[in-house]
Amino acid sequence: MPIHSTETPSDPFAAYHPGPYFCELTRTRAEDGGAAARVRSRIQAIGLDALRARAAAAENDLINLGITFTIYSDSTAIDRILPFDCIPRILTAPEWRQIEAGVKQRVAALNLFLHDIYHGRKITKDGVVPADLVYGNANYRPEMEGFPVRFGTYVHICGTDIVRDENGAFLVLEDNARTPSGVSYVVENRHLMSRAFPDILAGMKLHPVDDYGRRLLTAMCDIAPEGVDDPQVVLLSPGIYNSAYFEHVFLAREMGVPLVEGADLVVERDRVFMRTTSGHKAVHTIYRRIGDDFLDPTVFRPDSMLGVPGLIGAWRKGNVTLANAVGTGVADDKAIYAYMPRIIKYYLGEDAILPNVQTNICREGEGLDYTLANLEKLVVKPVGESGGYGITIGPRATKAEIEAARASLIADPSNWISQPVINLSVAPTLTEAGIQPRHLDLRPFAVTGRDTWVLPGGLSRVAMKEGSLVVNSSQGGGSKDTWVLMDEQDGGAAQ
Repeated sequence: MPIHSTETPSDPFAAYHPGPYFCELTRTRAEDGGAAARVRSRIQAIGLDALRARAAAAENDLINLGITFTIYSDSTAIDRILPFDCIPRILTAPEWRQIEAGVKQRVAALNLFLHDIYHGRKITKDGVVPADLVYGNANYRPEMEGFPVRFGTYVHICGTDIVRDENGAFLVLEDNARTPSGVSYVVENRHLMSRAFPDILAGMKLHPVDDYGRRLLTAMCDIAPEGVDDPQVVLLSPGIYNSAYFEHVFLAREMGVPLVEGADLVVERDRVFMRTTSGHKAVHTIYRRIGDDFLDPTVFRPDSMLGVPGLIGAWRKGNVTLANAVGTGVADDKAIYAYMPRIIKYYLGEDAILPNVQTNICREGEGLDYTLANLEKLVVKPVGESGGYGITIGPRATKAEIEAARASLIADPSNWISQPVINLSVAPTLTEAGIQPRHLDLRPFAVTGRDTWVLPGGLSRVAMKEGSLVVNSSQGGGSKDTWVLMDEQDGGAAQ
């Protein structure tokens, strides 16, 4: 039930009505210890006008700090901030424990799956996952067959996209096992909240998020080649024109490691070196933010100017480690996603802690027929796209968009899946019309070296447009500070 309070003309929440959706702030949760009510009363004390002024100043702060991403179109490149909403999203301690356990379970299953498909292929031989879905996948890399990776870890950094339905249940929307982005905003949102809204944050007992850089560096050192006592870690970036370049700079700084581009590295005698003013310096672990195709022109795309010739050979010799491993894209394909509950059961003997959204696989006759018959009710997604591109949301699509989706499905059914429309949870969000409900999701980030650690909270992405279900930054989405409350099991001091 919603939390009720006396509404006055100055109450910023006076016109807030979440409708039929689960609200992340106003829905009563006994485990929050009154945190949601305190946040609401503090915002009421600030008032709408002052809240707007401080929110605008906070966004100017993002611009001044260069916390931006780049959107590319056919003819332009535009640097934008990720809009920051000052009303936090709150997760209780029990909610977080479920999410954390579910993400760890999922990462473990993804790594076991990747090791299997590049080695024994038991899961396809047993018919749990169709072989052609794996080995015919554009992201499957034959170069990885029989390739040993330390600790059996292929997915060192994973972003799991989670939504909450109208009943408050968490569901996994997709896995991001290649080069997931957005973690820099998790940390920067907390910093921004501390600077701009200390009165909202004051005294709250929250899990901190500042530890990400140290945890990431520890994992990168863990996976360095055996026998290296003091590994040199670098972050490999495509350069300043990449949409996530700010994040590359941020993570290199947080880890305290060099940020390099392909031209800064050289391979000699199957060993990787970094060019420095004092000569070549050995490199042992590379956290790469470059796609597989561009990593090594001697193995993948010969026209790549972003990678390092000979890099894969040095990796195969055991002289350097790449994170994430090459070939992880097959595991976060949206068609493979549909099999994740079976994959978890197959390798771990467990039911999924975080269930999938029901998914129809259009490469299968039954799934295609159902999708074509119910296009107006379903969300149709291409299996290989990201960023919210190529999606048709049936209930909100025009007749022309529905027919275009139908034609695409018939032309290439294996490229598509469909899912029911989930009534995503909402959270109070500051808009031009005042505080209004907006849909949001959650992307927790897991870091795996010897073991897996999940950054408390994650990136809460919010659809800033009224009624929109698309939260991606490239499609106009924003973000919120995500609070994970501590309870007696956690201990610790207030944030």
